Amino acid sequence: MKRIFCILLAAALLLSLCACANDEKTATTADSAAATTAAGEAPEGSTQKTPESTAAPANRVSFNVYSLKGPTTMGLVTLLRDSLMGATQNEYKPNICTGADEVTAALVSGDADIALLPANAAATLFNKAGGFSVVAINTLGVLYVVENGETVQSIDDLAEKTVCMTGKGTTPEYALRFLLAAHGIEDKVTLEFKSEPQEVVAAMGQDVANLGVLPQPFVTAAMAQNDKLRMALDFNEEWAKVSEDSSLITGVTVVRNEVLEQYPDAVAAFLKEAAQGVENVKANPKEAAEIIAELGIVAKAPIAEKALPFCGLSCITGQEMKTLLSGYLQTLFDQNPKAVGGAMPADEFYYTGE
Repeated sequence: MKRIFCILLAAALLLSLCACANDEKTATTADSAAATTAAGEAPEGSTQKTPESTAAPANRVSFNVYSLKGPTTMGLVTLLRDSLMGATQNEYKPNICTGADEVTAALVSGDADIALLPANAAATLFNKAGGFSVVAINTLGVLYVVENGETVQSIDDLAEKTVCMTGKGTTPEYALRFLLAAHGIEDKVTLEFKSEPQEVVAAMGQDVANLGVLPQPFVTAAMAQNDKLRMALDFNEEWAKVSEDSSLITGVTVVRNEVLEQYPDAVAAFLKEAAQGVENVKANPKEAAEIIAELGIVAKAPIAEKALPFCGLSCITGQEMKTLLSGYLQTLFDQNPKAVGGAMPADEFYYTGE
């Protein structure tokens, strides 16, 4: 049965890949059942019938959820599976996108009720258009210094070395420069930029560089292909050593203000279910990895399973979210104001539920 639901979820998500969202924002039990059947679940009476114990509440609210093909969706997979089964308080209609611009476009158009996107992209869009609020941090840092060797045990060990990475002029570069500056060695490290992670891995095998900065789950995939590679430094741990009032943050969850105003209880329920979903993924990585592989987020389930503990999956809300996120955005702003849209977001950017 577990395998069946993985397949059903994969079919439903692939059919909805960045599809146009339904204009209806609420759904009756009958509407939800019809939509689920259309997405690929067997009709009533078949051997694939959803158990009665997972019947959806009559007042179930339906949300269009947009996320990126990566760690942000990895933390959602069991929640989306449970929603497909009718076992969640709300219905969550998934739309998995390959680029942040697709998510932001859906948010601006009103197609997305809930969206998971990069933290700095959320700040930039808020400064430009507004109309939504951050309700949670969904992914902490996913960056690691990877070494083909044993020479790096701390940030200080990067001095006088060359580090290959992607993301010139974007958050990976800003994050690394923040850490280097905190240790006083920014001018002692040479950064060599590549266009994609595969080029970073290739460079690590040459004399040019034996150090690279890579994101998960690509790190785990690369290590599976080359057992000489190791995760030398975790950006999350290194960030915590030099900053008490911020964290390295990859992704945030935002909700359109119209939805927040109309369905505050349903949004509160979503946050609880999202938090439980993240815990379910962490507690059952093998099961979650099967769904992740079915969705094509990571090519193979064993790699997804190994990567999950290092993907920073989280659901941080309330005042803690505001403190950590504002501190992180400040570090980006201090390096380049354009990284967050030219200005620090106003307090209205943060929804703490208070």
